[in-house]
Amino acid sequence: MSDPSRRPRKPAKPYRRPQKDPVRILAFEALRAVDERDAYANLVLPPLLRKAREKDGFEGRDAALATELVYGTLRRQGTYDAIIADCVDRPLREVDPPVLDVLALGAHQLLGTRIPPHAAVSATVELARVVLGDGRAKFVNAVLRKIARQDLDGWLERVAPPYDEDPEDHLAVVHSHPRWVVSSLWDALGGGRAGVEELLAADNERPEVTLVARPGRATAAELLESLGEDAAAPGRWSPYAVRLTEGGEPGAVEAVREGRAGVQDEGSQLVALALANAPLEGPDKAWLDGCAGPGGKAALLAGLAAGRGAVLLASEKQPHRAGLVARALEGNPGPYQVIAADGTRPPWRPGSFDRVLMDVPCTGLGALRRRPEARWRRRPEDLDGFAPLQRALLRTALDSVRVGGVVGYVTCSPHLAETRAVVDDVLKQRDGEAELLDARPLLPGVPDLGDGPDVQLWPHLHGTDAMYLALVRRLA
Repeated sequence: MSDPSRRPRKPAKPYRRPQKDPVRILAFEALRAVDERDAYANLVLPPLLRKAREKDGFEGRDAALATELVYGTLRRQGTYDAIIADCVDRPLREVDPPVLDVLALGAHQLLGTRIPPHAAVSATVELARVVLGDGRAKFVNAVLRKIARQDLDGWLERVAPPYDEDPEDHLAVVHSHPRWVVSSLWDALGGGRAGVEELLAADNERPEVTLVARPGRATAAELLESLGEDAAAPGRWSPYAVRLTEGGEPGAVEAVREGRAGVQDEGSQLVALALANAPLEGPDKAWLDGCAGPGGKAALLAGLAAGRGAVLLASEKQPHRAGLVARALEGNPGPYQVIAADGTRPPWRPGSFDRVLMDVPCTGLGALRRRPEARWRRRPEDLDGFAPLQRALLRTALDSVRVGGVVGYVTCSPHLAETRAVVDDVLKQRDGEAELLDARPLLPGVPDLGDGPDVQLWPHLHGTDAMYLALVRRLA
């Protein structure tokens, strides 16, 4: 009888080197930059894509997939974290951040794209072997195989608390927003469940790229003709807006390269236009943009001012951002000036301007479609940090405008603590010295603007960022 211990062993499988997938490696690098350096994906991704086109021969499909993987993973991070937590035997804080990034990329491919499950698991495990090593790749493989057992709806039913028991926590998990953000947006929007669910869902949609034709340098009709009807469409509300319907790289548009047009959300265009068109008695020669960086609204206002024989002063506290403003205004058809100055301690004399725009620093909760990582970085206590600055800047704006002139107070946040609370507090301090104007007629054709006199735009209602505008006339 033969001795089993003497049987020849099967030869070990030869080691197979992991296959490098440039698309997924790029997506992983972008997520690590967002996590490690507090970078923003919209700033990190373009140079990575340019480098990949030069080095790896990236095509349009490669860039589109990498972009979807990065933005989709960031938008759905809260949902995917809840699902991953259900599939591991330790708290997520004990899982290394690079491993979590790979798992989230895999979860998004499995639950948020049309990539076949076997391909999503296989490609992500290969990525893990390249960037994490073979040992941790086995852990990634085990977790992803658990995730692949159910679709997104099945997982949400499992990991999200029932709506009837905890509405805000349910919405936070299902729509991947921090609970405090859900609560804040719901308060600002008002109404019932349907409206806030539409808003949260809109925050998770990739927005169209919108261009602005800068007055005196280009027109929307010229942009549309140069782009073609298959690639572009007119804006919904702004006469200067053009939407890139097929996506595309705005830097490839000739008018953008030449500075005659720029990338600017339509909501941002609308609030600037409302200030420019607000009724005014007396002179209309001196305009101020008191928080001008990075220059989108300033470029639009400068062109409009030039067409009326007015001059814009664009002021920005940070010198490097003032440089961006100067670049945006270069080539404006009329005179303008750009300075680096603190808006709370302005160098200009009180009452120097006829129109003043004050687009104040804020939490940015109105632009979560474009900067999805911001929802995970902001904290409720950030509101306390912005509050004194926002009030100080609005007071400066009212001091800077002449009697009879108009101030536009703007935020890219719908949070009530950054919008109506600021305006109400400052107007109470200036009792009888200023009054709110009804801004709604100055956004012609735009529906669902509420009871006024201020205006709040919404992604799900207007297709814009959630921009807020209050127009204030100085009386004394």
